[in-house]
Amino acid sequence: MSLQHVNAVANRLSLRPPQRESLQILDRLCEIVDFQKSTDLAAALEVIKSEYPSIQDFEREFPSLCFALATGVGKTRLMGAFIAYLFRAEGIRHYFVLAPNLTIYNKLIADFTPNTPKYVFQGISEFAIDPPEIITGDNYESGRGVRGGRLFDDNVHINIFNISKINSEVRGGAAPRIKRLSEYVGESYFDYLSKLDDLVLLMDESHRYRASAGVKAINELKPILGLELTATPQIMQGQRAIPFKNVIYSYPLSKALDDGFVKAPCVATRENFNASNYDRDGLERLKLEDGIHIHEETKVQLEVFAREHDVKRVKPFMLVVAEDTTHASKLRAIVEADDFFAGQYRGKVAEVHSNQRGEERDENVQKLLAVENPEDATEIVIHVDQLKEGWDVTNLYTIVPLRAFNSRTLIEQAIGRGLRLPYGKRVGVPAVDRLTIVAHDKFQDIIDEANRGDSILKMGLVVIGKDIPDKHSKAVEIPTNLEQRLIGTPSQDGQPEPKQKPLFNTEPERKAAKAALDAIQHFERLHSSRDLKSKEVQEQIASRVAEAIRPAQQALPTMEEEVDVKQVVAQVTSQFIEMSIDIPKIVVVPSDDATYGFRDFDLDCKNIRLQPVSKDILIQNLQNNERYKLQDSSGAATEQRYEDYLIRGLIDFDDISYDEHAELLYKIAGQMVAHLRSYLADDDEVLNVLVCHNRQLVDAIYAQMQQHYFETATSYEVKITKGFRTLHSTNVLAAADEDIRPFRQPVEDRKYIRGMVFGGFAKCLYPSQKFDSDSERRFAVILENDDAALKWFKPGRGIFAIHYRSGIEESDYEPDFVVETKNGKYLCEPKQKDMLGDPVVIAKAEAASEWCRNASQVTGTPWTYLLIPHDAIDESKTLAGLAATYEYQSQERMA
Repeated sequence: MSLQHVNAVANRLSLRPPQRESLQILDRLCEIVDFQKSTDLAAALEVIKSEYPSIQDFEREFPSLCFALATGVGKTRLMGAFIAYLFRAEGIRHYFVLAPNLTIYNKLIADFTPNTPKYVFQGISEFAIDPPEIITGDNYESGRGVRGGRLFDDNVHINIFNISKINSEVRGGAAPRIKRLSEYVGESYFDYLSKLDDLVLLMDESHRYRASAGVKAINELKPILGLELTATPQIMQGQRAIPFKNVIYSYPLSKALDDGFVKAPCVATRENFNASNYDRDGLERLKLEDGIHIHEETKVQLEVFAREHDVKRVKPFMLVVAEDTTHASKLRAIVEADDFFAGQYRGKVAEVHSNQRGEERDENVQKLLAVENPEDATEIVIHVDQLKEGWDVTNLYTIVPLRAFNSRTLIEQAIGRGLRLPYGKRVGVPAVDRLTIVAHDKFQDIIDEANRGDSILKMGLVVIGKDIPDKHSKAVEIPTNLEQRLIGTPSQDGQPEPKQKPLFNTEPERKAAKAALDAIQHFERLHSSRDLKSKEVQEQIASRVAEAIRPAQQALPTMEEEVDVKQVVAQVTSQFIEMSIDIPKIVVVPSDDATYGFRDFDLDCKNIRLQPVSKDILIQNLQNNERYKLQDSSGAATEQRYEDYLIRGLIDFDDISYDEHAELLYKIAGQMVAHLRSYLADDDEVLNVLVCHNRQLVDAIYAQMQQHYFETATSYEVKITKGFRTLHSTNVLAAADEDIRPFRQPVEDRKYIRGMVFGGFAKCLYPSQKFDSDSERRFAVILENDDAALKWFKPGRGIFAIHYRSGIEESDYEPDFVVETKNGKYLCEPKQKDMLGDPVVIAKAEAASEWCRNASQVTGTPWTYLLIPHDAIDESKTLAGLAATYEYQSQERMA
């Protein structure tokens, strides 16, 4: 196999595993079959069937093979990979890419054109300087696709055509233009292509070429190889699906969902919803309104994610599926009315259906094509069965079906347009990673359909009013107090006015102060922020500021106010030291020699009374439909000791090592065998139970072992790169009508506290903060009351570099609070009391404790990690009192 070509193309195009596997299959096909005009079709079929039994027939008059990849996995990029590979490995220079409709035709032309956002050959060195010649159904008559003996013309030719351009007949029985005589060729362009000895045909959405006039034309092209791509390898004959016979590789939607290559589809409803309480109009309006709630929540979540991760902003839209054109117009009138969310969606709706003509239809087609643009106004698309293949957007997040959908059709077709992920992968934020269907009245039908044994996917659940707030959310940017003190910040709705006016009030001074803050970041490697005051560092900062504010052209003395750069730098530095907490950048990573294992214990067997099995019994899980059998013990592999029947199953678990845990394993396995002997008649029955119920016995023992699991990081890799960190503004989500709440004010409905923003602090380094629980709010009250606490804040993403390992998983940890006192600094984690023994909580605490130990050594200031149960937090407490009781003691150091 030409693996060097496969690896080169796959790596340069960053192919996903299913795309790489498809390319490997093509590589193998080229090795076992010599694809030429003269290839014996029957012989080639037999050779391919011998290695790929799924192939029954080519279903064409040439070798044609289908790669069935789920929507959103990347069929167009795979086409580019196929072409790049065949050119590199086989020297093939002529390709014919077939599109089923005008939308896909235009999309393919864009994706095969250099310097476009989704260019399929990005990274292929052979095409960087000499890109393929693109011939289309609109320019082929110029003769650009014909070599005609031009020796210098040795680049790749890619023909992209819509199927309608090559259909065997057009209206009136006349031949299509591509089959008519061309003065540039001396024959028709179609005939020219059909005579090429290296033409490879690539069929996008190939299920569209099985029952049309294009089938004959495809065969007449006489390619040496056909490569078909589709997400639905079947054609419909009435209600019956006829599967393809030439599928050589299948990667279904269920697999794409498991691997996280597409959005997770979820169905939304309201708790205890009763559709009989609503007439049709009332139900439709409720679903539209709840769709808007989901849409607006998603919009804000996407905005916050883009800000926090410095990535492109994604503007979501909502798709409403109408019954007919009259219904669509009625729905648009509802959505654009003054009494529907105060008319805020007027002018933001695109209505698309077959009755539209001329300018109106063209305008809405353009709206659909532009809907991914963050600056485009369209937020709601209402359509009547008009969004076919090719309208492949990544920002469809909410679907409101208001037509009589068959549940299977809704699941398998309607959501297909919305599964693509805007960032190419799931990011771990539910609202960014899911597609939501609003289906109050059809909720159970959809859940049942999704859970059918032959369903292509499983549906998640979203409850409006619990998972999605009834009230809209908004993104709130919270600047640091330092930024407000130096240069001020634009006021936002609900944000309190700063208590002090900014130090710098003129534009030149603000510019210099901002440049000074930026310059300070280059000196974070210093031992302490106080080192910023040294004469040498002050001069270096001043030099950077002077360079940053120097005008592009020499300004006249009277045109720009003079700024005392040294004075500005001195003031900014003093304020920075006063309004920051020095947090060293210490990267703490648990080392690979972390010890783990199981403490000694006695097995509890009293609830186990398994009996011998006389014959096979079939059992089916009602939840996941998995089946398994209880079998008798005849023919089972024998072990020398009864205990070994259990131990061979236990050592299959990743966290159980026979060498390290043998003593404990034999002890508890022996206790289980002794228990079986205590109630069974003889050793034959004991053996029967050990074999027939082996899985249940092993799982029962393993569950008890987990209760005695321990993990201790014996050493950490520690790297210290900075002495302090510069804080920046943060972005948070809040309810749209939420103003800043006084932090001392008790919260009545605590389940909504995550959507609230609190302010009024005197010691916090930010003017406002969000809390995940009321315990956190009350802890902030303690800090504000305590004279010993000087400064505090809740750190955002990227402030710490604390890595923890729980089992085999490794993740990052950001503590809830950072506090500076007169005598030291603290990382504080308020936690629900019943979670204090959770393995993940312990793993985080171990890593944070180690971070504090190293920070104390590096800075000379004591750092302490507090793990505080929620019920210990009330206003009678002080930080010192909590620290005396809840300082976390590392399990390793205690040992």
